[in-house]
Formats: sequence, structure tokens, C-alpha cells
Amino acid sequence: MLTSLPNLLTLFRIAAIPGIVALFFLDSDLGKFLACGLFGIAAITDFFDGYVARAYGQQSSFGKFLDPVADKLLVSSALLMATGFGQISGLTILPAVVILCREILVSGLREFLAGVQISVPVSTLAKWKTMIQMFAIGFLIVGDSGPDALPTRLIGEWGLWAAAVLTLITGYDYLRASLYHITGETDDNSVPDDDARDDG
Repeated sequence: MLTSLPNLLTLFRIAAIPGIVALFFLDSDLGKFLACGLFGIAAITDFFDGYVARAYGQQSSFGKFLDPVADKLLVSSALLMATGFGQISGLTILPAVVILCREILVSGLREFLAGVQISVPVSTLAKWKTMIQMFAIGFLIVGDSGPDALPTRLIGEWGLWAAAVLTLITGYDYLRASLYHITGETDDNSVPDDDARDDG
């Protein structure tokens, strides 16, 4: 199933990361717009890989493993590059840290839950968090290179703060539900999360 369309879309998300990183080093308005465009295309594949997998019955264990990994790599590298090149600065670094720490926490919890065969369905709030986060990062990549009539950086900063708030809420819900499984105090077989996909 490695060459199935959903998995190829997920692999594209990973393959796009070196290109996004390289475009930051152009250090020009064109480079920022190209980086934003490539990031946007990669982010859109996160929706389509799941949709295609469900529509055509191409779910696979490999896809369920790779999808959250691709998401975390894409988001983390974009946030780090944007911070390194000054697109994210000042207090706006705080929501970026919150998002990155949450990604690490969820990765650890998911690894444990997978070992005890606990499913991790997607919550609606988590889907909103992911969408807002992707839009915010795209705006931040463009930064001050955006049109004068559009406060691109400000939109990105407010979006990142909003995503961080939702990150804390969904992360807390995930941690609280996971702790029941870790301590063995519940028979519930699911916890909310935005990182698992029910697809290829």
C-alpha cells in the first residue's frame, strides 16, 4: 500500500519540507511567497489523503502511522524556520512553543496507546485547531512581504495564538483521557486527537 494515492500524498508532505526550508534561504519576497505556496499545497494534502483513503477503501496501518508523523514534521519545520528568519518573534514565540511541546506530548502518548491497542479518533475541535494552525503558519511565512492593504503578519500572529489556545484545550482533553488508560482506570477504547487519521 506504499504506492497508494493516500500514502503518496502523505509522502509528498514530507518531501515538500526540504523545498520549504530551502525557499526560506532565498530571503526575498518571492522566496516567502513560494515557501507559503508549497506549504499550502502540502497542508491541503492532509485533507485529501484522508478523504481519498476513506472514499476508495485504501486505509492502511502504514498510512495511519505516517500521517501524523508527516503533519508534525511539516508544522515543526515551518515554525522553526519562521522563527529563525524572524517571521515569528517576540511574544508570538510562546504559542509556537506551546504547539511544538504539545506535538511532542501527543507523540509520546500515541506511542503508549498504540502499544495497548487504544484507538485515537479525531475530534471536531482538533480539526479546527489544525486548520487554523495551517492558515496561521502560511500567513506568518509571508510576513511583512504581504500586500500593504492586508496585515499578513498580524493575521498570522493572531491565528497562531488561537491555534495555541485550541492546542491547550485538545491537548488537555487528550492527556486526561489517556491518563485513564495509563493508570488502567477505564474501559473506554478511544481518546480525542487530531493526529490520527481514519484513512490510508
